Amino acid sequence: MKPAKAPVTQAIRVLRSAKVPFEGHLYDYVDGGGTSHFARSVGVDEHAVVKTLVMEDETKAPMIVLMHGDRQVSTQALARAIGAKRVSPCDPKVADKHSGYQVGGTSPFGTRRAMPVYCEQGIAELPRIYINGGKRGYIISLATADALRILQPTMVSILA
Repeated sequence: MKPAKAPVTQAIRVLRSAKVPFEGHLYDYVDGGGTSHFARSVGVDEHAVVKTLVMEDETKAPMIVLMHGDRQVSTQALARAIGAKRVSPCDPKVADKHSGYQVGGTSPFGTRRAMPVYCEQGIAELPRIYINGGKRGYIISLATADALRILQPTMVSILA
């Protein structure tokens, strides 16, 4: 049996065009397994695995939120930080429409629709992160500085 081939997603195209070095990590996707499943599968610290969440404010304006895999987002803190009345996760079908990716495979790179990106400030302290490459079962690792340079996120303190 041939080894699985790494997918070429819109996220990968964005990183390649920006000449950002990255490494791909294929793993067996488990529905609901999340970042802990990937971290165990590959043997990395879940704190360095970054979740890409699609959320919306009270006006249904979408946004990307990046959070440590082993932590939760305080939607109240996020709402305060961005001047919204409230913030909540998008319905998965709505998130898929905004991002162009399937929930469980959402990458912050190369989204269908340009959205503001908010990043938990602690992520910037990590030398390298693991983040979705745009397909379920495919994570990429790259230098945190490169990810932040491409995404240009607003850094926020939103730990629950």
